[in-house]
Amino acid sequence: MPPILILQHLSSDGPAYLGTWLRRNGVPYVVLDTEAGDEFPQHIEGYGALAVMGGEMSANDRLPSLRRAEALILEAMAQGRPVIGHCLGGQLMARALGVPVVASIAPEVGWQALTLSEHGAARDWFGDAEPPHVFQWHEEAFDLPADAVPLASSDACAYQAFAIGPHLAMQFHVEVDEEKLRRWATLDSTHYLGLQQRFGTVQSGRAMCESLDQRLSAQQALADRIYARWLRSVVSCA
Repeated sequence: MPPILILQHLSSDGPAYLGTWLRRNGVPYVVLDTEAGDEFPQHIEGYGALAVMGGEMSANDRLPSLRRAEALILEAMAQGRPVIGHCLGGQLMARALGVPVVASIAPEVGWQALTLSEHGAARDWFGDAEPPHVFQWHEEAFDLPADAVPLASSDACAYQAFAIGPHLAMQFHVEVDEEKLRRWATLDSTHYLGLQQRFGTVQSGRAMCESLDQRLSAQQALADRIYARWLRSVVSCA
């Protein structure tokens, strides 16, 4: 199997459980961290699939690396190389497909419940288990591109995920592991503390870590399914 290309926008927002899953399943991958000085490639050739990670910047920021990520997303999709976007990555997928990324009705930070759509693709990606709780950290959200199937929503976000064939955009962070989550839970910026006071959808770091083993175990079981579904077409062609 050709390696998976992982685009990382911030050194603090790496692949985490995605990397664990790929290693466990013997899938080679390459991580390029633009904050560390890596340049994203001009083309997707040589890679079997594309994963785009999150970041604290807006998808609308005028950063060349964001526009390069969007170009790679479109190229990969056009060539049938499966694309998956995590939070900012999902927003960049939406932008690349021509729809706006705007402020959410309310920010979502911490563990939030999803409502799965009735479309069969939602069960294909997320399974038949109880509606999942997933880890969120976003203040903006995407609209629904043409030809995309809405997969999930929440009270504060009409489109939590959409799929176009083998390509998946998520508003949430299904990739977090314990190290990453506990590190994020220690953040105490004035902006974040202000969001906690204004919105019931923004959890404290302490609340994020309550029942952590149980929550992470459930989310990682969901991630196992999502990542296997994402790479299904690559595996079938290998």
